[in-house]
Amino acid sequence: MKLNGATIPDDVVRRVTERRGTAHCYADLDPPKTALVVIDLQYAFMDPVVGHAVCPAALDIVPAVNRLAAAVRQSGGGVFWVRMAHDEHCAIDWSVNHQIVIPAAREKRIAALTPGSKGHSLWAGLDVKSDDEIVDKYRFSGFMPGTSELPDRLRARGFDTVLITGTVTNVCCESSARDAMMTNFKTIMVSDGNAAMSREEHDASLTAFYNIFGDVMDTDMVIAALSRRQAAAAE
Repeated sequence: MKLNGATIPDDVVRRVTERRGTAHCYADLDPPKTALVVIDLQYAFMDPVVGHAVCPAALDIVPAVNRLAAAVRQSGGGVFWVRMAHDEHCAIDWSVNHQIVIPAAREKRIAALTPGSKGHSLWAGLDVKSDDEIVDKYRFSGFMPGTSELPDRLRARGFDTVLITGTVTNVCCESSARDAMMTNFKTIMVSDGNAAMSREEHDASLTAFYNIFGDVMDTDMVIAALSRRQAAAAE
């Protein structure tokens, strides 16, 4: 299956279609119940000067993310900008993550992700509006219980479907997407709205997610799905 920004093997698509009865189980979106979740598009992952784990391809997905944000808002959904953050509890409660890297890398990560730092800030090219929500997370996944307010804030506004975008595809984005499904959100990863360090990692991550956890669609498909439901409601 060819999507904008990704390829999923035909054999995987065949197995998924046989099991689910369709290639895209969430193609019929309900716009007011749909939220765009943008993961980690921060200077920490996009600016080599202040960043600690810069993904060059993250710059390329900004236009698609902004298009999605506009379409989701226009159709009655919500936009959530999620930032990776570090505080003093992380060094204790998540010590294994700090122990597996060299001290210089550990200090660089802490400096880039501490709230108030440039690295922690959302990328300036993002079209963030005053009605959007900004949420910090303290693990790779934004849906891991006890580490982010994101799931509660989504449910408080009646959202049951999430569009996952951001960087990097196979770490924070896939972790968030899997946990979103496991905590009962209908979950779509947007193929050209996610960025990884290589196309191989990107495609492998989306393939694994699509195979079991949810749907993968590209920006054009998502916007078309939102528009179809709006057009039907207007008739």
